[in-house]
Amino acid sequence: MSVLPATRLFTSDARFDGDQPFLWHRVPLEFWASGGWRRCVPVQVLSCRWALAAPVVKGSGCMDRIVIVGAGLAGGRAAVELRAGGFTGSIVLLGAEEHPPYDRPPLSKGVLSGRVEDTTLTLDLDGVEVQLGRRATGLRPGVVETEAGPVAYDGLVLATGAAPVTLPGDGPQRVLRTIDDARALRDTLKPGLRLVVVGAGWIGAEVATTAAKIGAEVTVIEAAASPLQVALGGEVGGQTVAWYAQAGVDLRLGVSVREIGPQGLVLGDGEWLAADEVVVGVGVRPDTAWLAESGLVLDRGVVADEHLAASWDAGSDGPPVVVVGDCAAWWSRRYDRRLRVEHWDCAQGSPAVAATTLLGGEAVYDPVPYFWSEQFGRMVQVVGLAGPQDTLVWRGDPGAVAAPEAKRAPGWSAGWFAPDGRLAALASVNRPMDAVAARRLIAADAVVDPARFADVSVALKDLAATA
Repeated sequence: MSVLPATRLFTSDARFDGDQPFLWHRVPLEFWASGGWRRCVPVQVLSCRWALAAPVVKGSGCMDRIVIVGAGLAGGRAAVELRAGGFTGSIVLLGAEEHPPYDRPPLSKGVLSGRVEDTTLTLDLDGVEVQLGRRATGLRPGVVETEAGPVAYDGLVLATGAAPVTLPGDGPQRVLRTIDDARALRDTLKPGLRLVVVGAGWIGAEVATTAAKIGAEVTVIEAAASPLQVALGGEVGGQTVAWYAQAGVDLRLGVSVREIGPQGLVLGDGEWLAADEVVVGVGVRPDTAWLAESGLVLDRGVVADEHLAASWDAGSDGPPVVVVGDCAAWWSRRYDRRLRVEHWDCAQGSPAVAATTLLGGEAVYDPVPYFWSEQFGRMVQVVGLAGPQDTLVWRGDPGAVAAPEAKRAPGWSAGWFAPDGRLAALASVNRPMDAVAARRLIAADAVVDPARFADVSVALKDLAATA
């Protein structure tokens, strides 16, 4: 991606694409709000007073200043990718938290257990104006409104992530989303603490794992019939029930919560369950409430195309906007529908495509989804997305008991096969190479023999190599 040379004549820029000069008139930000955007127009070659290295990448229009809202992994990666793509203008990274970009997966493991204190990411943010503790409160074309005043932009990256869902009631309830959340919960965990975790999904299982190791008395409340039912379905998710019992965790399935009280919670049937601490892990919502009046199209996230470009409502107009990470609801060519994936892999991978798009390039974001979790001494990995018509095939015995001398529980995988024979999704437990190979098979739309898949003596990587 090449940077266009430019010359300046008084208040205008003469810019050249090959041999074709263009005259760019600088436009006040108020002009964006009126719905107009003055574009470059061909002119004769002009004599200029001095040369200027313009912060413009070919195809990107005129962008002197890109603002990134959200200073997590996705926002930090976006800044790095914009520089790697050739953007030399100003980059402003706005973060609602007081911390520079940090990694979230260790929060429910290393930070919560006390093994890790800091998860700050190693990112090259030299030359990036990082403004922490500055929460965005609204958006209009060309301007981000914040608690500390407006911030103007020519291009915008939305990376605000998602916010945890909380439950009704006037009692204290903890969530685990930020490093401050993790540190605060860590300081309360101790042997004998009565901890109730609401939700047996990814976060709930990881919190229960860590708390049980510390010696807390852990109860997990789950409204569904099995843990991870939304992610894995009842048959596969049900295989994890025994893990809770083995760890000494009281798992209650098919139980809802009515409200959180001062020293416990009221269950759906009216039962009172006493607790010293309550942690709620029942999901997240995209952090987009501040965009309600922005003119951007919202639907369970910021609606974006396969290039991660957001869209303005009819009648609205403004500078280009891209979206990354948990708040992105993008169109997937692979699945022919809109997806929103709330996992680390999306925050890590989407910024490269978004930066390319914002700078005028052509790139498509369409990965095979990938998730992972560490639960009760097991590594759980999931690739792909299963559909209601898919057939489940087991690989290994999920009920196998580890030998006394074994350091890890026996591994197994479960694969979902589409009606046409393609491998659609896979969940693996302590079989990481199965997940790696399956992702390649799914990306290749490979038709796989279920019998060979089920045979643990056949390495899935060999099937991937011939797909």
